[in-house]
Amino acid sequence: MIIFHGSESIITKPVYGAGNPNNDYGRGFYCTKDKELSKEWACKRDVDGFSNCYELDTSGLKICNLNDDYNILNWLALLTKYRGYWQRKSIAEEAKNYLQENYLIDISEFDVIVGYRADDSYFSFVQDFIMGTISLQKLSMAMRLGNLNDQVVLKSQKAFEQLSFAGYEKVDASKYYLEMVTRDKKARNAYRELRPSANLLDEIYILDIMRGGISDDKLRIR
Repeated sequence: MIIFHGSESIITKPVYGAGNPNNDYGRGFYCTKDKELSKEWACKRDVDGFSNCYELDTSGLKICNLNDDYNILNWLALLTKYRGYWQRKSIAEEAKNYLQENYLIDISEFDVIVGYRADDSYFSFVQDFIMGTISLQKLSMAMRLGNLNDQVVLKSQKAFEQLSFAGYEKVDASKYYLEMVTRDKKARNAYRELRPSANLLDEIYILDIMRGGISDDKLRIR
């Protein structure tokens, strides 16, 4: 698998156990299969960066694809566990606890996690669902608005050992920071149009899920 990591530095050998514990899936090395996206992430502070390229030998690795193997609530449960700020003293607090109690999966057995990237505006979309203001169907649509694609996260020491540095490309912030901001702005504008659109009778809200009776088949929304 060819993957890319955007950074302000050239990273020839990622360090296992490093990284921010409050990222989407906890500590790990966060990458993408999309080279252009990695260039945007390299310039997220409006300074020049680098798109680091790697070859990942996937033989023998246990890979968890959250979008294919699980439903969106499993992904949300992980997000509520690892990401920082959530609304308190509201339905959001109860929803967060409910998701972790009923849908949290153990990712410690996996070497690599593949799933949505909840960055910038996308995290605010998730917050709206957790607070009960948008449906599960609208959240699923919102998460595709910016074409962020999936992120590939190396979690285990074995995965790090099977990762080889394949080179880098310098990234010009004057181009790619603007592209990142434009992508996020377009997603937010599209979301503003999506959010007030007509609600269908079969749309599912967090309160519906917490009350029970929603089949797993209905929760597999892509």
